[in-house]
Amino acid sequence: MLRSMCPIAVLALAVVAGLSVADTDPASGLAEADITLKSAGPLAFGPPGVLFVADPAAATIYAIETTDKSAESTDRPNISGINEKIASMLGTKAGDIRFADVAVNPTSGTTYLSVARGTGPKATPVLLKVTRKGEISEVSLKKVRSSKTTLANANEKNRSEAITQLAFLKGRLLVAGLSNEEFASNLRSIPFPFDKTNPGAGVEIFHGAHGKFETKSPIRVFAPYKIGDEENILAAYTCTPLVKLPVKSIEPGAKIKAVTVAELGNRNRPLSMIVYNKGGKDFVLLANSARGLMKISLDGIDKIEGITKRVSDKAGLNYETIKNKEGVQKLDAFGKEHALILVKAGESFNLETIELP
Repeated sequence: MLRSMCPIAVLALAVVAGLSVADTDPASGLAEADITLKSAGPLAFGPPGVLFVADPAAATIYAIETTDKSAESTDRPNISGINEKIASMLGTKAGDIRFADVAVNPTSGTTYLSVARGTGPKATPVLLKVTRKGEISEVSLKKVRSSKTTLANANEKNRSEAITQLAFLKGRLLVAGLSNEEFASNLRSIPFPFDKTNPGAGVEIFHGAHGKFETKSPIRVFAPYKIGDEENILAAYTCTPLVKLPVKSIEPGAKIKAVTVAELGNRNRPLSMIVYNKGGKDFVLLANSARGLMKISLDGIDKIEGITKRVSDKAGLNYETIKNKEGVQKLDAFGKEHALILVKAGESFNLETIELP
């Protein structure tokens, strides 16, 4: 029986089964500590109950053990005027609430939000959670089981973009942002539990709307996606190229040339994205600042050669704009059939759960 085996044998069995230490022990490497955030940025869930919180101003990422290990109901949250409710709870005005990101715990269905109270460098970062029943509360960062890693070569001139997106994949935290390197667009693959960070890899893309190769603009949003037998990420940039690149290429010091698989229209900023399957086919759901909520088909992405010449507007993978879903700012998967969306409606923000289109 497994319980009679020595620790080394158990570890070896986990390795053979393709499991990481982090998968077998989500709390490994975490210790009780107080966390003081300079800013609250991108969020992502990793091993069960572990939430990654990026602090771009400090170029630091925290892994926080939550208490959300199971779903307390089958409800799905829908909250009108969530900015007003948060402002009332924090003792400020609704207009002073700024949303950075949302992340749904896939185990419990609890939603986490990183927000700022106020504007500018003096804004107060706050981490909140919303239960399935729509109850909002602030997450205490006092004496929480956690660990952290700091990015040594993060961009100093534009710290707000030092960390733009996080995702957890097979025992590693993938981190996008800007570095101080010549190839400023940076991707890191950091083992979890955290040991030490690495300088990451520089990323080069061909931007069809600009008609040239670029290395200075950061990845705005990305999502892991398996193409054939190979893990990839799909990443979107401002103005709005969509690219693919193999996860195995994200090595410290590497220079990656991504493949541009779509140009989705210029004068636009991608805000949030997920990959999902519906009807046996894979899609990207991408929220944008100026071009609505896009449903992008991934048919043929394994064979596409990539865009290498200037395009006037759109090219590559096909997409449709979802009707009656204007103002989506952030989104995350809520189970296999739904998405949680943060929607701006006039001066208000609403948290809604919708069926995946």
